Amino acid sequence: MKEFTTDKIRNICVAGQRGCGKTSLADAVAFNAGINNRIGRVDDGSSLLDHTETEISKNTTIAAKLLATPWNDTKINWLDCPGHPDFMGELHSSAAVADTAVFVINATSGVEVGTQMQWRALGEKPIARIFFVNKMEQENVRWQANLDSLNEVFGVAAAAVQIPIGEAGSFKGVVDLLTNKAYTFDDKGKAVETEIPADLKDAAQTGREKLIESAAEGDDALLEKFFEEGTLSDEDFAAGFAKSLRSGKVYPILCGSASLNIGVSLLLDFIAGHAPAPNDIPPLQAIKTGTEDSVEVPCDPAGQPLTYVFKTVSESHLGDMSYMKVYSGTLKNGMDLKNQQTSNSERVSQIYTFQGKNRVDMQSIVAGDIGVLVKLKNTHTGNSLSSSALSLLVPPVEYPNPVMDVAIKAKSKGDEEKISSGLTKLHEEDPTFRLVSDAALAQQVLYGQGPTHIEVLTEKLKNRFGVEVELVRPKIPYRETIKGKAEKQYRHKKQSGGRGQFGDVHIRIEPNARGAGFEFIDEIKGGVIPAKFIPAVEKGIVESMQKGGLAGAQVVDVKVTLFFGSYHDVDSSDMAFKIAGSMAFREAFMEAKPVLLEPIYNIEVVVPDEYTGDVMGDLSARRGKIAGMDPDGRNQIVRAAVPQAELYQYAVDLRSMTQGQGVYSLEFARYEEVPHDTAQKVIEAAKREAEEES
Repeated sequence: MKEFTTDKIRNICVAGQRGCGKTSLADAVAFNAGINNRIGRVDDGSSLLDHTETEISKNTTIAAKLLATPWNDTKINWLDCPGHPDFMGELHSSAAVADTAVFVINATSGVEVGTQMQWRALGEKPIARIFFVNKMEQENVRWQANLDSLNEVFGVAAAAVQIPIGEAGSFKGVVDLLTNKAYTFDDKGKAVETEIPADLKDAAQTGREKLIESAAEGDDALLEKFFEEGTLSDEDFAAGFAKSLRSGKVYPILCGSASLNIGVSLLLDFIAGHAPAPNDIPPLQAIKTGTEDSVEVPCDPAGQPLTYVFKTVSESHLGDMSYMKVYSGTLKNGMDLKNQQTSNSERVSQIYTFQGKNRVDMQSIVAGDIGVLVKLKNTHTGNSLSSSALSLLVPPVEYPNPVMDVAIKAKSKGDEEKISSGLTKLHEEDPTFRLVSDAALAQQVLYGQGPTHIEVLTEKLKNRFGVEVELVRPKIPYRETIKGKAEKQYRHKKQSGGRGQFGDVHIRIEPNARGAGFEFIDEIKGGVIPAKFIPAVEKGIVESMQKGGLAGAQVVDVKVTLFFGSYHDVDSSDMAFKIAGSMAFREAFMEAKPVLLEPIYNIEVVVPDEYTGDVMGDLSARRGKIAGMDPDGRNQIVRAAVPQAELYQYAVDLRSMTQGQGVYSLEFARYEEVPHDTAQKVIEAAKREAEEES
């Protein structure tokens, strides 16, 4: 592939609800750009981008793909992201290095929940946003309904720059409001300029006038000129429109059909002509290594090299491939870079880009471009590489919290270590899951983004690391505490012929503030217990707190005061006082009104209006407390606090009750007391389990 200068590069993140046709659009782009001699199809497994066995079998995108597309004198790096909510992390990492997001809208559905979730995932990032309304040829499609849907959710900044010629079965082309020209398309997707249909001339004129006004708002000088003259010249219009796009004052709406290859070439023209280049957007705010100080880094090919690894992919014949964006400088083969996280040196030995599944050699990567390095020794997703003279790093991507937990165990004995090592390796590629080994619960718990995400991870464990696993319901990390006070004396006295054991303690236990943890208070006076034995008393209490007296859960938020005791000059020892402290705590705990606590999570569910009642009813049935509800376009955001014990498989249940349109996020909130009847069931189950283990 020929080399492109920074100003001729466009980095595009393709987003949208699952099923909207993002990958089909990317396949059509590859065909139009001459990368593929036919348009690949997701449905028959011939897609240039969704090419892995898992993606073909599940008929969905699992991981973002890079499609480096030469178009006229411009290079467009497409990052085709999954629409499935379980793989939202791929959007986060891709959007971090993109300068423009193209949101693909399914013309048969309008704006869907997944699209809104992805829009919010971009947050305040200064990224230009474009809409492409796809599947315009489908039955019952109405262009105005799509415009209304976009305006309702994203406001008047969402503005059409094209008008379709025909709708549904009669769709055959578009009127471009920027050039004031009409185009139809032949059976190979080639645009043929034609007259603007008479019935669209008024709408085209009105639409163009609105765009001129939006363009004027992008620049104060242009706005003044617009007020004076009532319009803008073509040159001022183009310049002002580009500024409005970059600043988020306009979200252009284009339309077409990926499957019929209508409007795809015009989308490419639009991106090449109007989307910002990497040096058009605000400079990177890098961080000085080892500090919190920020430094502005211009996107300059002549600067010191600074690059960020936003994605890692492992392939058997190539090893780890590090997908990265160059923010400053130019990378070339043979160059030595420093990993700012590990301080290790890395040599640039092979540089590639990808066109879907096809690897393409590159001689260098200039500032603003995206490429792939291979055979790096110790560089992972989220790492920054720079010249040794530059101690800067790129702020890492913040990924969404996992929402689903399952306990994972090996089917074959002896494979437990393989699970940990395999998932550790997979975490380098996918930072959106966590594996937590809980010694207290004797379980390894896998936290993922949803059932499909968990399924894909277990398939990778089997196929790449030879480990078959079983997924079971995770145990809940209950806690125990007290609501009352108690005092207890315990004297540990043992004589066995030789030196005996003697330790005598008096303790008082009482509740501590929720979340304050354990507090030990020494009120011994007059040396009734020598100071050297007091740490042993505390140690015995702490050990006893690891397994409470109700359900064997850890005791939290208690205050223990050691206020009296006695000792023996010969028989007292650390061990004797440790045992005395432990036993005194056990007995006092059961007399201080012990209660069981459970983890509570804040949940935020986004669902279409028609499913709100079902979702709220289901959350209430799960002992959830509804905290509020907010409208979000055609959807509702339901907020509630729900016990962790009631959230197992919630992702599956939510998708079932909302026909796959509901999405949610979770965040740990606090511990709360378990209702009495539920607590009794938990305690009885814990006792049965303890009896079975013994």
